[in-house]
Amino acid sequence: MAQAMGLLQGRRAIVTGAASPRGIGRATARLFAEHGATLALLDLEREAVEAAAAELGEGHLGLVCDVCDGKACRRVVETLLDRWGGIDVLVNNAGITQPLRLSQIRPEDYDAVLDVNLRGTLNMSQAVVPAMRRQRTGSIVNISSVSAQRGGGVFGGPHYAAAKAGILGLTKAMARELAPEGIRVNAVCPGFIDTDITAGELSPERLERILEEIPLGRPGEAREIAGCCLFLASDLAGYVTGAELDANGGLLIH
Repeated sequence: MAQAMGLLQGRRAIVTGAASPRGIGRATARLFAEHGATLALLDLEREAVEAAAAELGEGHLGLVCDVCDGKACRRVVETLLDRWGGIDVLVNNAGITQPLRLSQIRPEDYDAVLDVNLRGTLNMSQAVVPAMRRQRTGSIVNISSVSAQRGGGVFGGPHYAAAKAGILGLTKAMARELAPEGIRVNAVCPGFIDTDITAGELSPERLERILEEIPLGRPGEAREIAGCCLFLASDLAGYVTGAELDANGGLLIH
């Protein structure tokens, strides 16, 4: 695959939740590979994630990992360290959403959404940070959401907004703790993005109402979020840590 500008030339990067064909994780992996990174794509289904890695070309890996399982995260990272010797970038993208109203959220719904989005971000970060500390360099990019900033109201329920808001708090606390060791931690807050998660889930009327609220007048594309991740992962953002990068088409301007 072409290496356009080489912003991540020689870097070793992990992207979680990277198997979905039209997802942010897959788009991020593609863009990182174009810019010279060696990728490990993580997801739940072996066949899907291995196919996603194969699409990128030789040298990239597709591995099964449930980010809710801290031990599984550590095992995957150990495997990659044995192969690569270090890890330079982690994109915590794995997430799920549920379009539920407040009164509809059951304990199992809360647990599922909080575990994948928030606990998964913590687990993977804990797994890679020791290696980044030894290197005294690294970049972690966490995928939050505009829902965290505006109190939902786009697609996911209140528990999704809470999980994504938790990611913002975790991002800032990690950034503060890890900065002295050369590790940057930032978050991207996508707005309404045209992905497999939202495809077919909205009525034409609901979609029209959402687009009326977006000054740019359209959904975002997964590759546009990938571009934000690329910036934060690269040396272009060398003095950026603890930041929330908005990518919402103007849905929230603050």
